Amino acid sequence: MPSLDDIAQFQTSLTSDDVAWLHALVTDWQIIADLSFSDLVLWVPDAEAKGMWAGAQIRPTTGPTTLLEDVAGTFLPSKAAGEHPVEKALTTGRVVPEHLEEQADGTRVLVEAIPVRRAGTTIGVIARRSSETGLRTASTLERAYFEAAGELGAMIRRGEFPVPGARSDLADSLRVGDGFIRTDVRGVVRYTSPNALSAYRRLGLTGDLVGTHLGDVTTGLVGRRPTDRGARGVLSGREASEAEIENANASLLVRTIPLRSSGQRSGSLILLRDVTELRLRERELVSKDATIREIHHRVKNNLQTVAALLRLQGRRTENPEARAALEEAVRRVGSIALVHETLSQSFSDFVAFDEIADRLLHTVLDVSNGPAGANLVRPERFGSFGLLPGEIATPLSMVLTELIQNASAHAYDESGGTLTLAVNRIRDKVRLRVSDDGMGLPDDFDASRSLGLSIVTTLVEGELGGSLRFEPRVGGGTTVAISLTV
Repeated sequence: MPSLDDIAQFQTSLTSDDVAWLHALVTDWQIIADLSFSDLVLWVPDAEAKGMWAGAQIRPTTGPTTLLEDVAGTFLPSKAAGEHPVEKALTTGRVVPEHLEEQADGTRVLVEAIPVRRAGTTIGVIARRSSETGLRTASTLERAYFEAAGELGAMIRRGEFPVPGARSDLADSLRVGDGFIRTDVRGVVRYTSPNALSAYRRLGLTGDLVGTHLGDVTTGLVGRRPTDRGARGVLSGREASEAEIENANASLLVRTIPLRSSGQRSGSLILLRDVTELRLRERELVSKDATIREIHHRVKNNLQTVAALLRLQGRRTENPEARAALEEAVRRVGSIALVHETLSQSFSDFVAFDEIADRLLHTVLDVSNGPAGANLVRPERFGSFGLLPGEIATPLSMVLTELIQNASAHAYDESGGTLTLAVNRIRDKVRLRVSDDGMGLPDDFDASRSLGLSIVTTLVEGELGGSLRFEPRVGGGTTVAISLTV
């Protein structure tokens, strides 16, 4: 189905300003379709005056549709159009009242043609289509809807709708069925839909809204806690506005659309939705996230305390092997604490693992190099891990800690070298290679005889569900290749 831009560019002579106006119209015309219980089709004139093109369409959310098939992109030739109401509306600039049209399947549809004007020129026509089977005595709600739809249609004909100004996502989220209030030029309520009245009841309203000044009533219910502006300003109807109004009992999303008649303000149409439950769930999620971050923070603090105790014990231990074992334990605990520290600062369960990997490279190697720099090992990283879930980040950080520590302790002589971490991630597949340019693997190498490499194997294959292999590096040294799914 072609877009409005496609049709405007290739089939019409409309200016860019005309097209922008039509875009603003079709962005906001769901309200008219819902209020009139009708399908809307936007027709634009052919560049060679040979007919009309259907540029866009919308179906109502409040009633049945007459558009069983899409019509956007359809061409209506002038010869076939003849006295068609769409052509009449375009040439006269006047609304062509409803009349019955018989469809190909034998059903009949009521069609009203409303000219779309901008800067005194008719640039298109809206065909408002409703089913003949829907003809019956209208309820009070439907009469209020039809009246508002008629006023908006008249504003379109006069070039006063859509109302100029920026629109937010709030404007697109509110629907006529959520809640509908019609006020007069003084801001006094003329009609309130049942859903709108229920929303105000939740705010604390005890009586009826009809006949009251909506801004005064709302201000009395919410007090002096406006989100954007005072309730009187938002609900006055002097200009298009959007806001959230709340008190201790409820939260309402509100959108005000000013209505005009004969060049003067005639009141406003107000759409609203009760979002109390949504806001409660959002607050619960925020509280839950804060609690989880606090837990990660406390775990990090406890792990750092454990590391400090192990470090203290290591200083008091005279046995070199015991001291080395305690130092390794401190590094392992520290790598886990680093992940929890990152999670405590995040608003999700995912961490940017590149930062963790870089900190591990420098922290472990700084300890191994020693204060005198006798064994200078330089770290390098290529590629990116991206975001990893916490349950992956914790064991992976321990794997890197062990591999970095093992390489720095066994791969190099006094001249040092370079330790490289290369990462390649494609969607959920991660491949990483930890390579040193040191002395290489001994002939009798067996990973199971090293506690650190045994930990690496267990974490990669058991906890991460990945695979690893130890292989000689081209040019000398060793590479540990790991593949896993995150």
